[in-house]
Order: sequence, then C-alpha cells, then structure tokens
Amino acid sequence: MFADLRARARERLEPAHWDYFEGGAGDERTMRANTGAFDRVRLLPRVLRATGPRDLRTTLFGTELAAPVLVAPTAFHRLAHPDGEVATARGTADAGTVLVVSMAATTPVEAIAAAGGPWWFQLYLQPDRGFTAALVRRVEAAGCRALVVTVDSPVFGRRERDQRNRFHDLPPGLACENMRDETGAVRDIAMDAGLGWEGIAWLRGITGLPILLKGVLHPADAELAVEHGVRGLLVSNHGGRQLDGAIAAIDALPAVAEAVGGRLPVLVDGGVRRGADVVAALALGADAVLVGRPVLWGLAAGGAEGVRQVLALLVDDLDRALALVGARTPAGCTPDLVAVR
Repeated sequence: MFADLRARARERLEPAHWDYFEGGAGDERTMRANTGAFDRVRLLPRVLRATGPRDLRTTLFGTELAAPVLVAPTAFHRLAHPDGEVATARGTADAGTVLVVSMAATTPVEAIAAAGGPWWFQLYLQPDRGFTAALVRRVEAAGCRALVVTVDSPVFGRRERDQRNRFHDLPPGLACENMRDETGAVRDIAMDAGLGWEGIAWLRGITGLPILLKGVLHPADAELAVEHGVRGLLVSNHGGRQLDGAIAAIDALPAVAEAVGGRLPVLVDGGVRRGADVVAALALGADAVLVGRPVLWGLAAGGAEGVRQVLALLVDDLDRALALVGARTPAGCTPDLVAVR
C-alpha cells in the first residue's frame, strides 16, 4: 500500500539517513518479526452483520480521534524534510489524530504545537531530575495532552547500519531542540540503566498529565504498571531498534492486554502496514495502534501532504477491513475474529 511513497522517500534521502530511519538493532530480526508476525494472523470474518457506514472514531484521554491510529514518536524529522516535525504535525492534524512528539525532535515543541492538532510527548526520564522537571513544565505549557515514557532503553541498542555509515551526529544546523537547557546548550539524551519504578512515582508527583509507558512487552510489567498508577501502556519493542531477538509487538499484545484486564488503555506499535493489521491488533486487545516508519516515508516523499496521505490510506483501508470482517466500529473487533496466530 505504501510502496510508491517508500520508494520516493528512499530516492530523496541521503543513504545514511535512510538507513537511520529504516534500520533496527543487531541483525534486525525483531524489526523483521514485527511485520512478519502480522503475516501469521488470520482473521475469521462474520457476514450479514448489517454494519452500514462504519464509525471509526475513538476517544483516548478525553481526545476524540478520527480513527484508532496515532503517529508513533520518531526522531530527527528534519532529516526527512526541511519542515520536519511541523509538517508531520500538520499532516497528522489534517488526518484527525494524535502525534506523539519525540524527545529527539529537531523542532521545538512550541512550533509543533502551533501547527495544530492534539499531541503527546515522548520522554526518556533523565538522570538530571531538575532538567526533566523543567522539560515537563515546558511541554505542559505548550499544550501537551499526555506523556509517553519510554522504558525499554536502559542503554542504546546496537544499530549496526549507523555504525557502518558512521552516522553519530546530526548535520550542522540541526539539533534535538527540546534538549536545550536554560543556557541554550543542547544536552545529549541520556539513557539511564538505574531507572526503576520510583522514577515513575516521581514523575506522577510533578505532573497531572496522563502517563503512558512505552516499551512494555511482559505481562508482569503490565501488572506493575497498573499498580503504580500508570494511565496507559504502549506494547512496543522500539521498532526493533533496541533488543534484537525480542518478541514481536503483536505477539506480546494478548498477554499484556489480559494482564491489564481493561483497567487502562493498551496501545501497540511495530509493523502495522494495513487496515487488516489494525483490525488484528484491536481484536487481540489493543485500543489503538501507532505507526512510525510509514509516516516518515510520507514526510520524506511529500511533507505534510505525504503524512496526511499515509494516514488517510491506512484509515481508508481500516474502514474497508472493518466492513469485510463484519464490524461497524473498532469496538466490534472482538477476539473471535482472530482464527490463527
């Protein structure tokens, strides 16, 4: 479905930048597994359900979305297009959904917010709690509606494409704009192998924003998240960019959803490329999905319009898939519609 956009994106990007966006960790087994796992899902459609026109609308944390499809946090959008995250925000707003802004965005959150549309902010809790608190206050002031805390990164994954390309630093003129401190200097994003649940408790103590954890794959961690007052979970293996050999996200989803038992929203990312993939994820326990690389393909190929086109294609395909499985709404994607995993 996205083949043309992907090909155009590859033509327009520097090879090292293409590899940065496309690559995974190690031998990229987990990255390939994310899409391959959907190939093993088989749907069991119902017939004569009189669905009529479908209603794809979904509400998360008080925000109504046109469909249960959000934009996953990805870094360095100005490598893909000069307008960077501003273009992504415009395209996402036009599609009627939520952009999760990466902490490694190359555009300040204030400019992203001005582009319109609801947005959340992806956060790595930094060892410097004072800097982290200041950043949280900054995104709150800019209009952020939720914090997505990435918890699968005690260290960086080994990304061998980047090593081969010697891609370590952004080109001159680009920076992680939301990592600027009070002096104007840009800090490096620090991974913290010492982070534990007390960090989540600390964050809850300084903000009233809903907190979601991104990178949960084990059902025991899902249980702990509920106990620690987290408001949502994102089942994710970081697009295969952290632990190579980790379980595919869609394979981890059912056990996490079962552990949560409907007590909070469960989202999933990794490998979603078709409307049938979204139906499968919803039937296996997700409340919504997030897409990452396809959005970057659209951004590189056509800026804001390319982003809107990717999301429109996916939502249209979801609408068609809902009709074909006999569901009128996302809530109608029940477990009985999955025959084989």
